[in-house]
This record gives sequence, structure tokens and C-alpha cells, in this order.
Amino acid sequence: MAKGDEPKKDQSGTAAVPPQAGGPGSAQAPIEATVVSQYIKDLSFENPNIRHLVDGPGESPSLNLEVNVNGQRLGPELYESVIDLKAHATNKSGVIYDLELVYGGLFKIKNLPDQAAEPFLLINCPVLLFPFLRRIAADITREGGYPPLLLDPMDFGSLYIARQRELAQREAKSQPKN
Repeated sequence: MAKGDEPKKDQSGTAAVPPQAGGPGSAQAPIEATVVSQYIKDLSFENPNIRHLVDGPGESPSLNLEVNVNGQRLGPELYESVIDLKAHATNKSGVIYDLELVYGGLFKIKNLPDQAAEPFLLINCPVLLFPFLRRIAADITREGGYPPLLLDPMDFGSLYIARQRELAQREAKSQPKN
């Protein structure tokens, strides 16, 4: 995109993404996306062994993180995108904490071609939601009595590509060989 070609935002925060000149979508109206709301869809924090950890921090914890994204159409121009985070911290004393957080957003998206819906909901929308999920995870772990869990930025594009490859491999394995 050349300088000056950035998406224009109106006062409501709606961004219009112009189609590429001469590209396949050049006859289409630009995609307009607005965040309708953001919310915690599910939250669980378990702190089962705090009595063992009061004596001192002990050894460094082992942290297992799992992140999944999902999206769905809820209406003609209304979509939901969610990030599902699971963080499981353990050490030799056992489970330190178990955090499960599902953070979602509702998006009003105009002029979204059907073939672009899945990548938009699984890449673009989570990019907007992630900073808020990151802050909640840090706050919850800090309030649980531990140093805040500071998640590194995530590349949702790479996650999407890995997911597509995994689905293709599963499909290839499930098809009978001739």
C-alpha cells in the first residue's frame, strides 16, 4: 500500500479496507469492520497448591500454553471471533496454577466475501482482541499471588496457516488410497 492509501477511519472507529487496484476484488466495495463489543466468555483460575508455595518460590515453573482461535457468523453482518487460552504452570510441588480464558468479540463486518470470512475471523479479529486477553491473563495471575503472566505477541497468520496444514493432513490421511 502506498503512502496515503491507508484505510480511512470514520468517527465510529470503522475502518474501510480498500480492495487492491486491478485485483480480483477491485469491483467490490471495501470491507468495513467495526468492533461491536468485547467480553470474557469463560474464565477459570485454579490455585490448588498455594499452601505448598507459601514457603518460597521453589524451582522455576514449567509453563504449558495452548492458544486456539475460532470464529462464526451470527447474522448477516455480525460475526464472533474468540481466543481460547489455556496456561498450566507446574513444578515439583505440583500444579501451581491453571488458567483458562476464552475472550471474544462481536464484529460488524460489511462487504466481507465468503472466501475471506474465515481468515478475517481467525487472523484479523484476534489481532484486535489479543492485547485485552493479554492484560486479563497478567492481572489474573498477579491477583492469584504470582508474577504476572506476560504473553508474547502472537502471529495469528502463522497459527492459521498451521491449522490449515493440519486439516489438510488429516483429510489426506482419512481418504482411502487407490
